[in-house]
Amino acid sequence: MEVFARRRRLLAEKAKGGAVILVSHPEYIRNNDVHHSYRQDTNLFYLTGWEEPDSILVFRPGRTPETVMFVRPKDVERETWDGFRYGPAGCAQEFKIDKTYLIEEFDKEIAELLKPVDRLYYRFNIDQEFDRKFLGVLESVKRSHGRSGRGHLPVLDSWELVGELRVIKTADDVEAMRKACGITARAHVDVMKATKPGKTERQLLGVFLGSIYNQNADREGYGSIVASGANACTLHYVFNDQVCRDGDLLLIDAGAEARYYTGDITRTYPVNGKFTAAQRKVYDRVLEVQKDLVTMTKPGLAFKTLQETTIERLTDAMIDLGLIKVKRQEAIERMLFKKYYPHGVSHYLGMDVHDTGLYQTLGENMVSRNLEPGVAFTIEPGLYIPWDDKDAPEELRGIGVRIEDDVVVTATGCENLTSEAPKEVSELEAIIGRG
Repeated sequence: MEVFARRRRLLAEKAKGGAVILVSHPEYIRNNDVHHSYRQDTNLFYLTGWEEPDSILVFRPGRTPETVMFVRPKDVERETWDGFRYGPAGCAQEFKIDKTYLIEEFDKEIAELLKPVDRLYYRFNIDQEFDRKFLGVLESVKRSHGRSGRGHLPVLDSWELVGELRVIKTADDVEAMRKACGITARAHVDVMKATKPGKTERQLLGVFLGSIYNQNADREGYGSIVASGANACTLHYVFNDQVCRDGDLLLIDAGAEARYYTGDITRTYPVNGKFTAAQRKVYDRVLEVQKDLVTMTKPGLAFKTLQETTIERLTDAMIDLGLIKVKRQEAIERMLFKKYYPHGVSHYLGMDVHDTGLYQTLGENMVSRNLEPGVAFTIEPGLYIPWDDKDAPEELRGIGVRIEDDVVVTATGCENLTSEAPKEVSELEAIIGRG
């Protein structure tokens, strides 16, 4: 539990005088009376290690009690059906929480707990039912002060507060990410070996899932994308139900989550194990850009520089491939590149696939954040040429390529956490279909 206590100490420095309220994710119905598999709110787990639903953390830095949790009762009968529960006593003992209550005691206790604080940190829209309750909390705290003239406590976003702790990875965080990324990379290799014409996208998804679970992953890090042929031009393609055809490319964007940290890898390669000349033209340009972005990543680089460089380099590729008929500057000014490259090249990565943290620094003017050791993110340029794009050369229509690795900034450059997943043409052609 020391890692969670250390994180709370860091948070206490930023939230002194206030209180942080974190609510567990609600449970969701999948169909009829069957629930989706449960995953805890990331910030609540990050600060406590607690994984049960119907729970609330109230963190009051510098006050006694400092950590307060409201949890489900210990219920042996329900445990027969739903599994073990810690209850308030188990929560306090095993998770080193100063004071615990039953969840139904929240309304009775919360005003007194918040009476001495000067501000609240809370994230709306995690649990909309609790959002309505939270507005009542503000009113009850106001009433607890009587005719003092005090109004509602100011409410700030806990997502930004905790996110700024999470954006700089510690050595423990990086080690956990290496595990998740290693599992993810090896699963991608297993899919490459299983890929051949006639396989369905869903069968290959099954290979990925089987591989990550055989490696003791907890779950997918996000909904996997397994897109063959022109399906790769749909950025968030989720159907995963088509047959992989001879001569098509396969784009797979999938990650494994292990102990709340996730990998996020995209690889694109030919279903039959051999790139066509047209596919190779597009793939080589994307790969070149992606590798150069990894190389240029180092402390002090402005985060936005990665995107600006990607736009410039991919626009040059679009011009060379005959997709755009004007010069680079005009293409960028008119945003013509967005037709073939509509997304950002990067996002933070960690306990969430789109992890928390500011991309711009606050001040008189918003400026791009500079990279520093411990920042982890993806690098994922891509080109997507719609199958019905009459402006594109016919041989390129329906080709979608994205190549994505996960990196963490070091003192002198970056570490590629997903280098186990092949991306060079010769490596891919040597392994595809060889399972």
